[in-house]
Amino acid sequence: MSAGPGSSSLLPWSVAGIAVLSLLAFVAGATWRQGQPSGQGPSAVAPARAPDISQMSPDERADRLFQRVMTYVAQGKDDSVRFFAPMAIQSIAALVPLDAHRRYDLGLLGVVTGDAAMARAEADTILATQPSHLLGLILAMRASGLELDTLARRRFAERFLAALPRERPRALPEYVDHAPDIDAAAREATTTPPSTP
Repeated sequence: MSAGPGSSSLLPWSVAGIAVLSLLAFVAGATWRQGQPSGQGPSAVAPARAPDISQMSPDERADRLFQRVMTYVAQGKDDSVRFFAPMAIQSIAALVPLDAHRRYDLGLLGVVTGDAAMARAEADTILATQPSHLLGLILAMRASGLELDTLARRRFAERFLAALPRERPRALPEYVDHAPDIDAAAREATTTPPSTP
């Protein structure tokens, strides 16, 4: 899962800035799952002495690996992202059936590893049953960016902005957990030129 020949980064240049911005916000401010002890957040990821993930539940293991990958992305540690991302993907994919929250996490791993097909597949799956789901629209927008499909990216940005006022107040658990990412996507979508004159 590399970004492609000759790339010095996991993220294509067309989406690198917004992806890093949103992931920094995500790592800095996200609440990862309901029931997590207060005060434990992304700063607790990858401590000097790594926890034994074999003793964790499948959900805890998937969350921990996801957090670790996102922290390494924010730190620019591409080698560590490459090493841990396949484990995080496998752990999340094993939690069948996947809800929209897990599918977004899986799709976001696709974004940060440059796997546009994975990001697109998860976005399409979310939007097939929930056409206005904010995280599905974010994934679709970013997958289009990875694919360098400017027109599709603009259209998904417009759909996201149109859905935001009615969807955000629903306060779905995934919206709460990924609030910084939704905020970053709103800034990104606002600065995207319209798809029609």
